[in-house]
Amino acid sequence: MTVADCSRCDAVCCRLTAILEADDAVPLHLTTEHTSGKRAMARGEDGWCVAMDRTQMRCGIYDIRPAVCHRFTMAGPYCEAIREDYYEHGSAQG
Repeated sequence: MTVADCSRCDAVCCRLTAILEADDAVPLHLTTEHTSGKRAMARGEDGWCVAMDRTQMRCGIYDIRPAVCHRFTMAGPYCEAIREDYYEHGSAQG
């Protein structure tokens, strides 16, 4: 299993679908309608979250990031599972 290294984050989680909650304050232009009918963070053609600052590998809206992103635990069990899946299959599922 590939263990997350906070000093060299590949931000695999920023390639997952992030469904917004009603009280999230993300600007509408950074969102899209998900197939479920709910709002979600938009992704670029390359699959990355549009809020991701890829030059610095950090969230460009960190202070107002969605609740689902706020709850995500770096190096937690879900983080490790999606990293393993990503390195094995070449894509993040979710």
